Amino acid sequence: MGDGQQSDTGPVPKGSGLFGRNETVLHASCVARAGRAVLITGASGCGKSALALQLIALGAQLVADDRTRLWQSDGRVMADVPPTIRGRIEARGVGILTTRTTGPAEVVLAVDLDQEEHERLPPDRDTMISGCSVPLLFGINAAHFASAILIRLDSSSRSAPR
Repeated sequence: MGDGQQSDTGPVPKGSGLFGRNETVLHASCVARAGRAVLITGASGCGKSALALQLIALGAQLVADDRTRLWQSDGRVMADVPPTIRGRIEARGVGILTTRTTGPAEVVLAVDLDQEEHERLPPDRDTMISGCSVPLLFGINAAHFASAILIRLDSSSRSAPR
């Protein structure tokens, strides 16, 4: 993308295509397990880093916190971290923590914390990221949410048959 073009998040600044790829840098956190990543989006202060920390505690690895590089490769959305923040994650009230990282990783799930899930058995949803359709979950305020996300990452399907 060049100057003045639009990405999924708005105008792309000059020089955003790091390493020769057409990239978007999104205000989001991202964690992965076994090369499969979940991208966590939402407004500042909504709990992106907190959810990422829960997922890390359950066995995921940090890809990126606060800023996530995204690009399309062979019809897949890939995520990685800008080099200047690799291995760092903010824990509100605690400080900046350093942890193991992984990446790049394929984004196979997105979570939008700006949207609250009200359905007990929500419909399948998708969102477009870097020109690719990715399954989407809305946020829920429940103790099992991080565990359910990891099960979705480990699964090759969206959910169990109903």
